[in-house]
Amino acid sequence: MAAPAPDILLLMPDQMRGDALSAVGHPVVRTPTFDALAMHGALFRRAYSTCPSCIPARLSLLTGTFPSTSGLVGYAPFKNNRPSLPGLLAQAGYATVLVGRNMHQNPPNPDIGYTQEILGSTYLNDDDYDRALKAAAPESGGVRATIERLGLTTNFWQAKPWDLPDALHPTTWVARRSRQVVAEAATERPLFLTASFYAPHPPLFPPKDLFEKYLAATLPPVARGDWVKWENLPPASSQKGQRVRLEGDTLRKAQAGYFGLIEHLDAQVAPLIADFTARSARAHRPWVVILCTDHGEMLGDHGFFRKCEPYEGSANIPFIIAASPELKFAAALRPMSPVCLEDIMPTLLELAAVPSPRLDGVSLVPVLRGASAPVRALLHLEHAATYGPAQAFHALTDGRHKFIWRPADGSEQLFDLERDPREERDLARANSAGAAVALWRARMVQQLAGRPEGFSDGQRLLAGRPYPSVQKRPAP
Repeated sequence: MAAPAPDILLLMPDQMRGDALSAVGHPVVRTPTFDALAMHGALFRRAYSTCPSCIPARLSLLTGTFPSTSGLVGYAPFKNNRPSLPGLLAQAGYATVLVGRNMHQNPPNPDIGYTQEILGSTYLNDDDYDRALKAAAPESGGVRATIERLGLTTNFWQAKPWDLPDALHPTTWVARRSRQVVAEAATERPLFLTASFYAPHPPLFPPKDLFEKYLAATLPPVARGDWVKWENLPPASSQKGQRVRLEGDTLRKAQAGYFGLIEHLDAQVAPLIADFTARSARAHRPWVVILCTDHGEMLGDHGFFRKCEPYEGSANIPFIIAASPELKFAAALRPMSPVCLEDIMPTLLELAAVPSPRLDGVSLVPVLRGASAPVRALLHLEHAATYGPAQAFHALTDGRHKFIWRPADGSEQLFDLERDPREERDLARANSAGAAVALWRARMVQQLAGRPEGFSDGQRLLAGRPYPSVQKRPAP
C-alpha cells in the first residue's frame, strides 16, 4: 500500500535575509521556531533567489523554472502559462490554500492553482485583511491609511511601532487565518497551505515591545565593501532608488523595525506549525514544513536598501525543509551546495508522488535523506535593470565563491563567501587573483552563450547589450 501524500505547509515571509536567523549565528535576531525546524531537517545556507525581486522570484517558485527559461529576467508584469506547483498538487487531489500576501502575479492569474485564497497583502485596499482591519478598528481607515498615518512607506527604511492592538497586526492576522484553515480542512484530503506573510518587507512596523527591544540592543554594523565609494552615496533624506547611506538613528530604527518583524513572525508561526503537525498526526499523514522567501533585503549593506542585487543581503535567502519521521529526513543538516527557489517544486512533487513536468529545479529529496553529493556545480543568478542600467547583473556561485558581472559596463567582482561572508573584500581588485577571475569569467562566458541578448559570443563577455526584463522564450 502506497504511503499517504504528505500535508505541506509553506511558510513564506517577504524580503527576509538569509542570515536573519539565530540558527546561523545572527548576533541579535532570535528565531527559536525557525531554529527548531532546522533541527528537524535541513537548513540550506547557500540558498538563493535566482532573480531577486518579487514577481520573478515567485514565478520561479511556482513553476520550478529559471528566469532564462520563463523569460522573466527582471521586475515586470508577467502572466504565467506554465504548470504550477499548487495547480499540479490540486490536480492530484490536494486542497491548495493561499493565506496572506498574494503571489505577486501581475496581472493576477486566477489559474495559478490555489483552490482557495484568503488575501492580506498589507499594502492593498479592500482585500480580506483590509476589510477585517476596517471592521475591527474603523477608526484606522484600513491598512493604507494606517501606513500613511504612521508616516511609513511600503518600500523605504522609515520605521515605527505598530500602534493598533497586536491582534490586528497583519502578521498575526495571516497566522490566525492560516490556523483557521488548518482547523477546518477535511483530513480526507492532503493539504498544501501557503502562509504568505508581508513581513519583514516594509512598512517596518513591528509591535511596540519588539521595536523597543531592538532599539535598545547592540545592533550589527552594516557590511562595508572595500569597493564602495561611501562618500558618493546619497543620504537617507533623498529617498530615491536603492543606493543610500544609512547611518545613525535612521539605520538603528530601520534595523529595529526589520528585526522586530522577523522575531514577531517567528513567534506567530509557532502555534500554526503545532496545529498543522497535530492535524497531520490525527489524519495519519506525514507532513512537510518549508521556510523560504522571495528575496532578501540589503538593509544598508554596501550602501544599498531593498533588493535586485547579487550580494548576500539581497540574493541569499532562508531555506529550511523539515518533515515528520515517516519521510526519513536526516536531522540538523547544513548543506552548503547552492540551491534555489526552483528546487522547491520538484522536491515537493517527488514527496507527493506527483508526476513532474520538465523543470530547471532539482529535487532535494536525496540531500534531505543524507546524500552528500552536491545539488549542482554552479548556480546562475541574474536581474535586468530596475533602478538603472548599472544595477543589472549576472552572477555565478558554487557555494564557496561568487562571481558578479555587470552587463552595463563589464565590471567584475569576485568574493570568497567562506572567508568573507559579508562580501567586504572584492578579490577582483587584487592582482594576485587574476587567474581566479579569468576562470570565473570563462564560466560566465559559457553560461551566457546563446542568450538572446548577446551577452556572450562563446569566447568573451559583451557589455552594453540591451537587457529587457521580459525576453521571448519558446512556449512550454
